[in-house]
Amino acid sequence: MLFPATIAGSLPKPGWLSETEKLWPKWKLEGEALDQAKRDAALIWIKHQEDAGISVVSDGEQFRRHFVHGFLESVEGIDWQLMTKMGIRNNRYEAEVPTVTGPVRRRRSVHRDEAAFCRAHARGGLKFTLPGPMTICDTLADAHYGRRADMAMAFAAILNEEALELEAAGVDVIQFDEPAFNVFMDEVNEWGVAALERAARGLKCATAVHICYGYGIKANIDWKGTLGAEWRQYERIFPALNASTIGQVSLECANSHVPMSLIALLSDKQILVGAIDVATDRVETPDEVLGVIEEAMKYADAERVQPCTNCGLAPRSRAIAEAKLNALGAGARLAREKFG
Repeated sequence: MLFPATIAGSLPKPGWLSETEKLWPKWKLEGEALDQAKRDAALIWIKHQEDAGISVVSDGEQFRRHFVHGFLESVEGIDWQLMTKMGIRNNRYEAEVPTVTGPVRRRRSVHRDEAAFCRAHARGGLKFTLPGPMTICDTLADAHYGRRADMAMAFAAILNEEALELEAAGVDVIQFDEPAFNVFMDEVNEWGVAALERAARGLKCATAVHICYGYGIKANIDWKGTLGAEWRQYERIFPALNASTIGQVSLECANSHVPMSLIALLSDKQILVGAIDVATDRVETPDEVLGVIEEAMKYADAERVQPCTNCGLAPRSRAIAEAKLNALGAGARLAREKFG
């Protein structure tokens, strides 16, 4: 099928599950009641994605408070009491983060049971997202490894263990989220892509990397305002990604200053074209989604173009997220009708 729509990451959590419209929401329940509420929320979003015409669905990160820390909470070697204030994304904003104090390893599988639950209920393609090793390292303080590249490779190894278990649970696409790739471009080429490939080693399912300019929060919006008339960060990292073993690259396009011509550098990849802006409550029309797809097709064959959201929708309201998913699915249908 041409133009199979998917989403990049998070979806808003229902108000009965957690705080809403926040990146670090607090759960409202505990124990088995919380576990059941997470499953209920995942079911709701799987159903809505499928109804909206999303071909490759995900849990929308309903089982996690945060896309990075949701994985790290089950990793040994991290001291959650030793919080360190540090700059995130090259000091774009500051946060109190836990500290790596010893060798990292998984206590157990983190998301396997959640993935198996989603697989039992999703009728079509299923994606599961994991934080990428570089972005993990940019979201933790290091008091053990000494070199960010060394810490990234350690996390890549345990991400690989997790990814192989998710594949065994029936996941069709495993996506590694690497927003740090748009910030530390030199490091991406020096060791970031190598760490990403280590995380995906041995996977037979589809693999993807998501690289965006961040959630629709003020710190990221303000940063985008400093990037000028053209955002060319992708230009410095796409050649290395195109030569990598990763099969899909997810990028931000809608309502951005990214020159669409840059996707010509991804001649060997499936391209997840961000056609939904997550930084605004304005809902795109299906024709606008179609327009982004058509622009991408100037530089990539239709078979390689997959419409997507720019990033996660967690900070938006549930109603806005639902409407944007409907627009994404409808735009993909228009594209199939026109070019299929």
